[in-house]
Amino acid sequence: MSEAPSTVLAVTITIDPIARRVSWTDQQLTAAVLSQRSWRAVARELGLKGTSAGVIRTLKRHAVRLGLDTSHFIGSRSWTDADLRTAIAAAATWADVIRDLGVSDTADARARAKSRALRLGLDVSHLRAIPVPPRFSAGAADPRNLRDAAPAIVAAWFALRGCAVSVPLEPQDYDLLVALPTGVQRIQVKTTTYRGSDGKWQVGIGRHPYAYEKEVGKIAYDPESIEAFAIVRGDGLLYLIPIAAVAGRSGLVLDAYERYLVGSAASLLSEVAGAPIPAAVG
Repeated sequence: MSEAPSTVLAVTITIDPIARRVSWTDQQLTAAVLSQRSWRAVARELGLKGTSAGVIRTLKRHAVRLGLDTSHFIGSRSWTDADLRTAIAAAATWADVIRDLGVSDTADARARAKSRALRLGLDVSHLRAIPVPPRFSAGAADPRNLRDAAPAIVAAWFALRGCAVSVPLEPQDYDLLVALPTGVQRIQVKTTTYRGSDGKWQVGIGRHPYAYEKEVGKIAYDPESIEAFAIVRGDGLLYLIPIAAVAGRSGLVLDAYERYLVGSAASLLSEVAGAPIPAAVG
């Protein structure tokens, strides 16, 4: 009787390239990852002589295979991913984050924290680079302060036009010395917040004599003592009136001198920065 032919069973064995033979066990790798804070430290813990990029890649592949948590790794950093998460959640600015991480606030420290946060997918939308201060306010503009502010307003008007401005020593008949292309001009600054019953702006341009009793009234300026009056109205409009146009007078109704209206500081009297400024005339 003939024997039945034998059946040959073919078995295909697939070798996982990641699970190739290594000099350490999964348990040793797990323990090393838990106890160390960088891949190079893990390699040294496992007794590996080299810490090349290839060795590190192999360790990382096996760590992924085992599902090991490496969020506590810091490399050359002094803080962990958990530290970064906590700092970002509690902070309002990147300066807060860096301070909470306990490192110096340098460009490199910020770049490292921002890059790590990006890689971890952390929400940093609430962080600002620089704290936004509360809106600055010194109170509402008060026309009663116009007399003190006017010389600076007039000086700024000239300075913006490239004219050098000096403040003389007191007492003088003028408030400012201005270097114009035609020569140095002596400017007397006046202000007014007064309107007459007809609504027209009125301003006094006289002066007290240097030796006077209280009951002595103001007198007109000597035409040879100044070259012009700079007058700032209570609504911020600025006039520049040559002495020749008002010589001998101690008071003016400004509506008659609109040809000498040169600008406006109305926005300085407004609570809203950038408020509309009345157009200059002439």
